[in-house]
Amino acid sequence: MSEEINEDEALERRRRRLIYRSDHRGVKENDIVLGQFAHAHLHGFDAAQLDRYEALLEESDNDIFDWVAGRAEIPAEKDSDVLRLLLAFQVKF
Repeated sequence: MSEEINEDEALERRRRRLIYRSDHRGVKENDIVLGQFAHAHLHGFDAAQLDRYEALLEESDNDIFDWVAGRAEIPAEKDSDVLRLLLAFQVKF
């Protein structure tokens, strides 16, 4: 017998998976930035924002870090509300 998962439960599972991926990128700097960002914001994201965040996580660690550090221009096709929120995020050390 298969257990049916409602939409809210599915979104919460997706958020937890994305938080884990954010915390475990493999590059310590991105683990810190993306991990803190994910913990602070993903619980408020809707499905479309989660889609955009998931697409961001598919980018290379070097590109993400360069965008966050302001060392590289963000390509127009990669720009989104989620990336802008990440750029404005203040990491706590």
